[in-house]
Amino acid sequence: MHFDFKEIFTAFMVLFAVIDIVGNIPIVIDLRKKAGHIQSEKASIIAGVILIVFLFLGNSILKLIGIDVNSFAVAGAFILFFIALEMILGITLYKQDENASLTSAVFPLAFPLIAGPGSLTTLLSLRAEFNIENIIVAVIMNVVIIYIVLKTSAKIERFLGVNGINIIRKVFGVILLAIAVKLFAHNIKALFDIA
Repeated sequence: MHFDFKEIFTAFMVLFAVIDIVGNIPIVIDLRKKAGHIQSEKASIIAGVILIVFLFLGNSILKLIGIDVNSFAVAGAFILFFIALEMILGITLYKQDENASLTSAVFPLAFPLIAGPGSLTTLLSLRAEFNIENIIVAVIMNVVIIYIVLKTSAKIERFLGVNGINIIRKVFGVILLAIAVKLFAHNIKALFDIA
């Protein structure tokens, strides 16, 4: 075991930027309104488990089912694209079922918003550079921050107000759309380069 504060901090900051839980607050608030309640603990734990499992098994799982990382990221870009459209246009594409609070803890909150293609592919690239124990600590630190943001989303909503949330939702919708387009363009180019 070789814990290195610099590696932990760097991996934490990279994952924090990619996961962007602060930027996803409008989506969290939207999901809470649709589902009535978000299970913060369950969503955080599921996201953390997905991230750590993917850290160890990501490449193997994708190779086993015949999917490369670029195809995986392109599929994730489509999901992010539709979530961004919901935010910008104020429409609902994703319909909730009877088990709404459980469903929203897993999809689209834990996956793909928190443990999405961006963060999963980032984990694969971090693994090539850093010791695995430092990446695990960075993931756990991110999961704690995710939990705090999910738990306090109601207070954040009260602080911002309806107009503030609407403005932030539209702004972050455009940012999320741009991330989806960038993710799609980068990975579709890589797919054509491979072919």
